[in-house]
Amino acid sequence: MPRRAIQLLLGPGTLPSQGADRLDLLRYGAWLSGRAALTGDELLSAIPEIAGIADVTVDAGNPHPIGIVDDLRRLAVHIDALMRRPDVDGLVMVQGTNSIEETAFFLNLTVRSDKPVIVTGAQRPFTALSSDGAMNLVNAIRVAATPAASGKGVLVVTNDEINAARDVTKTSTYRLQTFRSRDLGVLGYADPDGVVFYRAPTRRHTAASGFDIAAMGELPRVDILYVQVGARGDLARAAVGLGAKGLVIAGSGAGALADRKDLAALVQDGIAVVRSARVGEGRVIRDDNWQEPGMIAADNLNPQKAALLLALALAKTSDADEIQRMFDEY
Repeated sequence: MPRRAIQLLLGPGTLPSQGADRLDLLRYGAWLSGRAALTGDELLSAIPEIAGIADVTVDAGNPHPIGIVDDLRRLAVHIDALMRRPDVDGLVMVQGTNSIEETAFFLNLTVRSDKPVIVTGAQRPFTALSSDGAMNLVNAIRVAATPAASGKGVLVVTNDEINAARDVTKTSTYRLQTFRSRDLGVLGYADPDGVVFYRAPTRRHTAASGFDIAAMGELPRVDILYVQVGARGDLARAAVGLGAKGLVIAGSGAGALADRKDLAALVQDGIAVVRSARVGEGRVIRDDNWQEPGMIAADNLNPQKAALLLALALAKTSDADEIQRMFDEY
């Protein structure tokens, strides 16, 4: 098999970070440890085994910010353009684990290519004892260089496991097994003897996406509101007053709302309201006890992913039924 050409992109995060010593697993930010994060070239030099896996090119645009939705939009435009190049066979994006699932899902919705796009990170800095960083990067490149990864959408590779961008979420603050696809399970493994897949995502993604990110400007503002005992509708009105065009409600149970009448009134005023759930597993269904006319059900997307899909949907339409169709398809 010919060697694959893989592009390496870096954002901020733990994987390339350097602590003050090998037991520094908490205060390894450069502003605390006094040691700058490794560059892409330094990572490749520190892991010479990568040269035997693929031809890896460090992206000239590094480091890529990922702090706000507009950062993700610009990143997606850049990656979408890279994937159209005939000299690029796949891509690995390294970033902080806190928002890996959001970056991966956004790219899954907007990068219109069948070529492998892998997102990875680490729970421990590169300099730590038993750091997961080097192996996660090696495995991400292995998966990106595997033809079987093509057409499966954006993938998250950590802890030797391959998860679909739509399904995966971070489940633990510090444990290495933090990334899980709770409802549906892993797609496969990056094991020592090879990369193995057992299933593929069926929801619409990447090359089949209807979102042309290159034609979109800044996306509409979407806020997430968390339902707890005592939650009130005035927070929703405040978010709209601050410019939100859409709201995702992290509902209790199966998407129960705290103040449904206030939210129903906002829907009538043209605000898109998506009902998600705070529980972490299972679907939110449109035709249930808590549904008000014009509200949208998030299916099994968690609130943070539902917010990204809603922002993209609102860039195209404000029709609730059309947005619901997107939530049913993606």
